Amino acid sequence: MDGSDGSQLFEDTSGCSSKTSQQRNQASGPQSAGFPGQSVLSDPVSNLAMAYGSSLATQGKEMMDRNLDRFIPISKLKYYFAVDTLYVGKKLGLLVFPYMHENWEVSYQRDTPVAPRFDLNAPDLYIPAMGFITYVLVAGLALGTQNRSFSLIGPEKAKMAKQKRQQQQFSPELLGVQASSALVWLIMEVLAVLLSLYLVTVNTDLTTIDLLAFSGYKYVGMIVGVVAGLIFGRPAYYLSLLWCCAAIFVFMTRTLRLKLLSEAAAAEGRLVKGARNQLRMYLTMSIAAAQPVFMFWLTYHLIT
Repeated sequence: MDGSDGSQLFEDTSGCSSKTSQQRNQASGPQSAGFPGQSVLSDPVSNLAMAYGSSLATQGKEMMDRNLDRFIPISKLKYYFAVDTLYVGKKLGLLVFPYMHENWEVSYQRDTPVAPRFDLNAPDLYIPAMGFITYVLVAGLALGTQNRSFSLIGPEKAKMAKQKRQQQQFSPELLGVQASSALVWLIMEVLAVLLSLYLVTVNTDLTTIDLLAFSGYKYVGMIVGVVAGLIFGRPAYYLSLLWCCAAIFVFMTRTLRLKLLSEAAAAEGRLVKGARNQLRMYLTMSIAAAQPVFMFWLTYHLIT
């Protein structure tokens, strides 16, 4: 019972297990030293399939980039966003105070326009894009202020004001409505200008992106007018908006005049005279005059 007879209750299999594991390792040989799937990758058919799949993926990427660049010119968009802080500050000052600026011609280098950060007269999309976003946020702030201002007046006037503005009370959905409304008006404006240029047959290098940039500059004046109205009241809104409307009219007139009249005259020589020249001048003035109209239309309801 005390184990003196030499019998063991359990066999010592440690030696056996070590020998068995060594035999298994020796039997596995070089396969265990490799990685999983090595036998599959060594198959020529698998290598051919992987090469064919990689080729298809490369061709698909090239086709997608080519078609995407056809509808959305990514390479051209990089030019319109090539700005820096100094350019943005000067361009904002030019949009508000364009009266002292003299040279409005766009600089070229080897028949290619210089990047906006090197030329103040070059159009960009950074200021219009940031102006559009800021306008939507300021509009939301103005609508929220209108909703809260009912408690600052008498009870009877507050009741009448609530009934009058029941359809205009602030909600988060109004930001989307305001943004979509401004975007639709912007697209309609650009399409109308493109149609007018086609009907008048103006020879110019103005692109759709250029027109989008020029049309988007009016958001700067709209923001100035709304902010002034929120801080100082409706009279400040009218005065500041009037100043910004006059400034954008001067800016658009002097900018588009070089694009529509000078380039057409250079392309057609002395033939650009009389009625056709006057028609191009009227078109330039109409595009410039449309900016104050849109500025007032998109901001007058934001000031109480």
